[in-house]
Amino acid sequence: MSGEGKVVCVTGASGFIASWIVKFLLQRRYTVRATVRDSSNPKKVDHLIKLDGAKERLQLFKADLLEDGSFDSIIDGCDGVFHTASPVRFVVDDPQAELIDPALKGTLNVLKSCAKSPSVKRVVFTSSVSAVAFNTRPKNPEVIVDETWFSDPDFCRESQLWYTLSKTLAEAAAWEFVNENNIDMVVINPTMVAGPLLQPEVNESVQPILNLINGIPFPNFAIGWVNVKDVANAHIHAYEIASASGRYCLSETVVHYSELAKILRDLYPSLQISDKCENEETYMPTYQISKEKALSLGIEFTPLEVSLKETVESFREKKIVDF
Repeated sequence: MSGEGKVVCVTGASGFIASWIVKFLLQRRYTVRATVRDSSNPKKVDHLIKLDGAKERLQLFKADLLEDGSFDSIIDGCDGVFHTASPVRFVVDDPQAELIDPALKGTLNVLKSCAKSPSVKRVVFTSSVSAVAFNTRPKNPEVIVDETWFSDPDFCRESQLWYTLSKTLAEAAAWEFVNENNIDMVVINPTMVAGPLLQPEVNESVQPILNLINGIPFPNFAIGWVNVKDVANAHIHAYEIASASGRYCLSETVVHYSELAKILRDLYPSLQISDKCENEETYMPTYQISKEKALSLGIEFTPLEVSLKETVESFREKKIVDF
């Protein structure tokens, strides 16, 4: 499908997933209004300005998630909005200020701008499996997590999973707002995202891979992984396919970090990748995440080995690692 003549907005456009969404939208000939926190920071925008088609069809705007109305004029006149802007940090001093406020208030700010604009046909919202899988329900290799699951805010608070809490509260508030305001919204819930980086710096999602390469013992944790290009394509398919609705979990596979380390050791035998876990406890069990709904969007999942190799080669290309 060609986006010729269509204008869309991507919030948080300098991020890992959003940069790929922008790249693929430009390839499909959409005009993209991209919002960033600081449009004068070359680290945040140079990789976007260099994309094919950017000169003709990319417009950069500065917008603040916490400022009422800062998205109004940017979103007005857009056919679609991809709301990806939300801080991704796993270690914080002040969860409310650093994660919850920007995720929750920012989402409502963007949706209020969408509600004001008659041009907006659909919103695609980047949530996370964080808003799906974290609750007291047991997990084991037979359990299949799917789109009917929701994370429990109380469980997140008790477990001090602040990023998970921010995504859970933001998605719940988004559904409530769009239902009250008759906005067509589709939600994408990816797991941990790997693959090549367009932006110059390492983001939180690929940091664990860098840690493994640097010989740091692996966490005792099982988690899903998906390729960034598959996630970006899923966003665009969710926008373009009229029948798309509800939530879409995206995960190629769920593995324990010990398995991730093993794959990297097989791919890069010369590296001193640790075979030690950061604690002595029994390994957390793996589980499954349903692919059924994602496959209905036409997503073909990239194998984890390929995603990991792409991530490491991207680190080399950007001189983040040298071996």
